[in-house]
Amino acid sequence: MDSTQQIEIFASGEAHIVPMLGLAEKLEKKRPLRIKFGVDPTAPDIHLGHAVPLRKLRQLQDLGHQAVLIIGDGTARIGDPSGRNTTRPPLTPEQIAENAETYVSQAFKILDRERTELVWNGSWLTPLALEDLLHLMSHFTVARILERDDFADRYDEGKPISLHEFLYPVMQAYDSVVVKADVELGGNDQLFNLLAGRELMEKLGMEPQICLTLPLLEGTDGTLKMSKSYGNYISITEEPAEMFGKIMSIPDELMPRYYHLTSSLSLAEIEQTLKALADGSLHPNRAKRSLAANIVAQYWGEDAATRSEEGFDRVFKQHELPAEIPRYTGLITADEDGQVYLPTVLAETGLAASASEGRRLIDNSGVRIGGRVQPAKQYQVPAESLAGAILQVGKRRYIQLP
Repeated sequence: MDSTQQIEIFASGEAHIVPMLGLAEKLEKKRPLRIKFGVDPTAPDIHLGHAVPLRKLRQLQDLGHQAVLIIGDGTARIGDPSGRNTTRPPLTPEQIAENAETYVSQAFKILDRERTELVWNGSWLTPLALEDLLHLMSHFTVARILERDDFADRYDEGKPISLHEFLYPVMQAYDSVVVKADVELGGNDQLFNLLAGRELMEKLGMEPQICLTLPLLEGTDGTLKMSKSYGNYISITEEPAEMFGKIMSIPDELMPRYYHLTSSLSLAEIEQTLKALADGSLHPNRAKRSLAANIVAQYWGEDAATRSEEGFDRVFKQHELPAEIPRYTGLITADEDGQVYLPTVLAETGLAASASEGRRLIDNSGVRIGGRVQPAKQYQVPAESLAGAILQVGKRRYIQLP
């Protein structure tokens, strides 16, 4: 494949490349490029938004380039300030290690393990001596660091900026030096950090990396970026039926972005689908079903995608219960009056992220016991009303209680 065709693939999915000419020059050398992508294990789950750069990395792997996946066990101790208006709370080494283990196993659902160089930046950041750190810091000015929008906004608003946060772009830049990156991937909110890597490499006499940024994927609400904190995320480890249903819930206008950023279809197939959608020859519901099936099949296989679509129809078209409802095997403990605090049950069964979220679901009429909506503000329920009951949250999440 010639460099022009490769550039088209590099740039697919609304990717932004800086500088484009530099990428062309690297590709003309006819050697595999070292494509760097770094992730800080600040949370254990990968959602479809996190998967966007991982999918791009896999796409470039398939062109014959070398993927370098950096697990930021060192940078996670600082916390990436990108897009934040407050200082990120620090994680313990134990939290980082636990998150990293889960993250790596999930990342290899997308990447080819045999063709991925997996490294941990703590192995070179932790041993840095003060002299080394001062040398790295000398290549950046305070004025340059304050060019970051998030730092500039916090400074203008009088919000605190801890000095250790200034280290983050320097450390990420040093990662590029260590792994000798030709290209670094990141979200659009990472452009400053990626350019810092390019700048540091130049100042140290190295050929600078190319920066390739990708758009941030909106969540199921269609407005905010996908995030667990916003409750609008689709985890790649979600059960197939839940994943299928969440994808079916996204607004129609998001389908072009989801097709480009999350599907496994070729560029030609995506363009054909979106053209049919635009001219009316393909119904939006059919296009969304195809998208949902494609995404579920990537992470769970074709059979799971088929069963998920059948289950979706059973619940939403035929108004029946799912064919398979998971059973809760834990204990539900009542108080001395025989009452159970329902928000805690929702959290313990996994139907809610926490008891506080459980209360919000109840108050929004989102919880059913045996098919009956639980009234708002009524958090205590008789234990006998839960015995053997089907507990339901929303339209797609069920669990059979003991």
